[in-house]
Amino acid sequence: MKIEQRLWSPAKGWERKTQEELPNGNNLVLAFGSRYKLEQEDVINELLGFYPNSDVIINSTSGEILENNVTDDTIVVTAIHFEKTKHKIVQAQISNAKDTYQKGKELATKLLNDDLKHVFIISDGGLVNGSELAKAFNESLPKEITTTGGLAGDAARFEKTLVGYNTQPTSGNIIAVGLYGDAIQVGYGSVGGWDTFGAKRKVTKSINNVLYELDGKSALELYKLYLGDKAKELPGSALLFPLSITTEDETKPLVRTILSIDEETQSMTFAGDIPEGATAQLMKANFDKLIDGAYEAAESGKEAIDQKGRQAQLAILISCVGRKLVLDQRVDEEIESVIEIIGDNVPITGFYSYGELSPFAGFHSCRLHNQTMTITLLGEK
Repeated sequence: MKIEQRLWSPAKGWERKTQEELPNGNNLVLAFGSRYKLEQEDVINELLGFYPNSDVIINSTSGEILENNVTDDTIVVTAIHFEKTKHKIVQAQISNAKDTYQKGKELATKLLNDDLKHVFIISDGGLVNGSELAKAFNESLPKEITTTGGLAGDAARFEKTLVGYNTQPTSGNIIAVGLYGDAIQVGYGSVGGWDTFGAKRKVTKSINNVLYELDGKSALELYKLYLGDKAKELPGSALLFPLSITTEDETKPLVRTILSIDEETQSMTFAGDIPEGATAQLMKANFDKLIDGAYEAAESGKEAIDQKGRQAQLAILISCVGRKLVLDQRVDEEIESVIEIIGDNVPITGFYSYGELSPFAGFHSCRLHNQTMTITLLGEK
């Protein structure tokens, strides 16, 4: 595996961050950037011009990760040349969250092959129901095939997210990359680090990922009560108080954050499902635990790849926008904690998202997570 990385910034334009030259063509290119910057057609045309005959996946973010730095209003690019691994890309377009499950099954079916080893997903973060997307891939692929990835972001604006494949990115796209063959090894980890507080409440009215009532009362009014003066900043301010959701079917609680609110129906739309009958509890940040969570996610990923006798050659970090807002000036510390585990010789890329896709450590079934640091480590023989 060979890696080339670039950074685009308003001040300096395009900069090469690595010296290694990749073969011209047949590369997988991941470009993560600010939505406003991705809407500049000239910048995207320059990006595509760097990698003719390659597969370029582009998505908007809530912050970009390259090496040991977190930036805003930039574009970070990682081009991957697999020497012994084949890859295949499929995509779908949706306009309504209700279509997520069916589109996910169609994508998974197109990727399925005897030597498929892993699927990496980049999805729209505003229109897609991440829970249904994960469910579709779980039910369509053999259990030994793992899935990781993330939902695109839009800073803390929640206006629209963009995803594209070899073209100008737009809303509503889901892109899945299949990795094939015995040479590829994948390690993954996903850990949060938030503390629960307050009363445990029952979800008494919800439809898929839209929450109406907790304990028979308006969930939106409950959120406003806890947010106080920050209620006028919804939905962004709700990132400070995610929900911990526990169901009888899950072995571990899942974390959910808000994508939008509707004052007329007194509802809140989340990145993933909020099942009726589930137990919900508010959460708040613990700075040290958030950073420890990134450390633990890196440990899980490295342990998985080490067990196969491989070494990580690329780390893709997808962390939640809520973590970035809470950590603020300390946000680089969660990247540094990952480097402490994987070493400073492994190239790092990634972005801050509206949702993360990964199995829990030790499991194969993919789940949508919010407020986690999710790490995908790739290594080839």
